[in-house]
Order: sequence, then structure tokens, then C-alpha cells
Amino acid sequence: MIRFGILGAGNIAHRFAASLAKVEGAELVAASRRTAEKAAAFLAEVPCAPGARAYGDHEALLADPEIDAIYLALPHDLHHAWALRALDAGKAVLCEKPAMLSEAEAAEVTAAARERGLLFMEAMKTRFVPLHPHVVDAVGALGPVARVHASLCNDALASYRTRDTYILGGGPGSGVLLDCGIYCASWLDELLPGEIAVERVDTAFYEGSDVYVDAHMAIGGVAAELECACDRARPRQLVVEGERGVLTVDDLHRPQHAELRIAGEPTRDLDAPYEVDDFYGQITHFCALMRAGDIESPLMPHAATCRCARILDAIRTAW
Repeated sequence: MIRFGILGAGNIAHRFAASLAKVEGAELVAASRRTAEKAAAFLAEVPCAPGARAYGDHEALLADPEIDAIYLALPHDLHHAWALRALDAGKAVLCEKPAMLSEAEAAEVTAAARERGLLFMEAMKTRFVPLHPHVVDAVGALGPVARVHASLCNDALASYRTRDTYILGGGPGSGVLLDCGIYCASWLDELLPGEIAVERVDTAFYEGSDVYVDAHMAIGGVAAELECACDRARPRQLVVEGERGVLTVDDLHRPQHAELRIAGEPTRDLDAPYEVDDFYGQITHFCALMRAGDIESPLMPHAATCRCARILDAIRTAW
């Protein structure tokens, strides 16, 4: 049994806990929030082990000897410090995306995990859904790739303005590039090896936070575009153009359907629904790695976490 503690039991942690309850051989045994009362209220709302413990202190959760792994779901700007503390406490870490705010932070944390012989994995769920291997195979059918456009845009600014959200506020962990652009960066990292050269970045800001980013790049000499927004409705797709055709992946952050068009052939619909939900695959993968004694994932290795951060670093530098 792999026993999880949730460090920062906020909104997304509800979805994690619901999915964890469906994973055989794993359970939620503790959660921490700003107060023990809030942590207890969270545990009362989600499936958890009998007697699951509520902590109003994150350090107290890390000191719990009955916790094997941490799901780190604090706001983005707290990931670096608390990932290091969790590793120092001897816990494996499944860290919500974006794992870190910069490549330098990512390199420090992944090096610490290797030094301690502990598993650290960024929770990049797109790499663990059933459609993922079909997308990779389909890209191979396109021939040499000429262009990749990864776009994740939502018209949510009005909603964000009415509630407390880390996306706004102008702090170091705020902005749509970190929150949504990281999914786009993950696809670009996976599909396009080579050097990253940013050619142009168009942006929009609201009270100090980026709410629209459209970055035009060349990665390994291939044209690439990363577009993300929380202030406008635009496509939520991955489009890969190759010598032989085009692959379009719908809802690139939660993909279940893609369309492959090869010149001279009938259009192919690729459908692969979730097994349980979009969290389940990454949790089962993480648990399998723990049982095998691995310290990084072959699907989301440390190098990918660092390079995704490098892509976002390059975009921020350019704007």
C-alpha cells in the first residue's frame, strides 16, 4: 500500500483524491492546509483512509512517518521550497504542474531527488492518458514535421476576477503561461528536440499577470507556436503539420480524441477515452515507479521537466 499525503489540499486536490480512491494499492492518509480545521473539512469531503490525519502545518505532515509519497498541490511559487523539504523528509513527490517557476529551480529539485534516491515526477497528465501513445504513433506517420501549434485558451478572466486565484495578482507564480502554457510546452518538448529560439511574443496583461501569450519559435529548426489565454476563447488544440499530412489533437490538456489526415488516405479518428479520469493514469504510473524503486519517470523524466521550464523561461525573457 502506497500512502499519500496531500500538501496543500486546495481545489485541484479534490480531483486528485477522487481519482486516488480508484487506484488499487494506494490510499490518502493525510492532508495539510493553513489550519487543521480546513484540512479536516477537506478530508471530510473526499475519499480517504479511515483515520486520515488533518494537519494545519505542512511541516507536521512531512514529519508523519506513515506517509510514503506527497502530492504537492500548493500554489506554483511554493513548489520549489516544499518539494525540497519533502525530499529532505524522505518522501517521494508527485508535483503538480508547472513543477517549478524556472529551469534553475527544476534542475535543483531534480538533482536533489537523484542525490536522495527518491522519486520526483511532474504531474504532466497529458503524457499518461490512453490517447498519448496513439498521438506519438500518429506523429510518426506524418513524416518530417514542419510546424507545431499548441494552443490552450479559455475565456475565464471575468470569473477569475471574482475569486481568489493564483493566476492573477502579479506574483511570481501568477499568469496563464505557467498555468496553461506548461501543457503546450510539454507537447513541444516531446515532439521537437533541439535548440529553442524565440522569434516573437505577443502578450496581454491584467494587473501585472499575463493573461494572453502567443509565442512564435523555432525549436530544432522547426516552426513552433505556443498560445495560451485566460481572457479569450481560442482553439484548445495541438496541430502537428508534417510532410505527409496533419494531426489535430482536441483539448490538448485533457486529450481523448485526435484526427489524422494523411494525403491520399481517408481521415482517421483516434479515440481513447480515459480509464477512470485524467488523473488516474499519472497516479497509477507514479505508484508503479515507486514499487519498482525508480527515481524518475521514462514518460516525464527530469530532463523533460527542466526543458519545459526552459521553454517558458525563453518566452518570458523574450517578452
